[in-house]
Amino acid sequence: ERGAEVAMQLSDLMHRKVRVIDPEATVRDAARKMSTFGIGALPVCSEGRIVGMITDRDIIVRSLARGGAPDADRVADAMTRDVAWCFEDVPIDEAVEKMSTGQIQRLIVVNRNKRLVGMISLADLAQAREAATKAVEEIKAPTKPSALGTSGEQEGPQSHQHA
Repeated sequence: ERGAEVAMQLSDLMHRKVRVIDPEATVRDAARKMSTFGIGALPVCSEGRIVGMITDRDIIVRSLARGGAPDADRVADAMTRDVAWCFEDVPIDEAVEKMSTGQIQRLIVVNRNKRLVGMISLADLAQAREAATKAVEEIKAPTKPSALGTSGEQEGPQSHQHA
């Protein structure tokens, strides 16, 4: 159909290189991995299946604040088990709705076989919206007179400084 817009899909924005961690790893292992890669969340996978997500906040609240020992506590004890996810081929709006409704900052992205293929964060979505807004503003901005080949006299009022 001519003129029909194709909605961007989650796969267009998601991060494909996702670091994961085993539920039997220690909380310190998770913290080190987050620190090394500069990330705040790790999907927790066991035998190729997503069983949870652990965030930097989970480590603080569910382990350290309760007096846990980072080298003894397991990821399984600190992770969030009920994780939000979306299919990679859904429109971005669907992911935004899911994140907004659930007050979720990071969303796991899976393929139709429910295998992990990526992650998307609220920051990714905000950055994409900002880029789209900027592009629209630039496209809709009035054309500069110089681009039309007009002289400086036709550009409009000039700022003159008086001595």
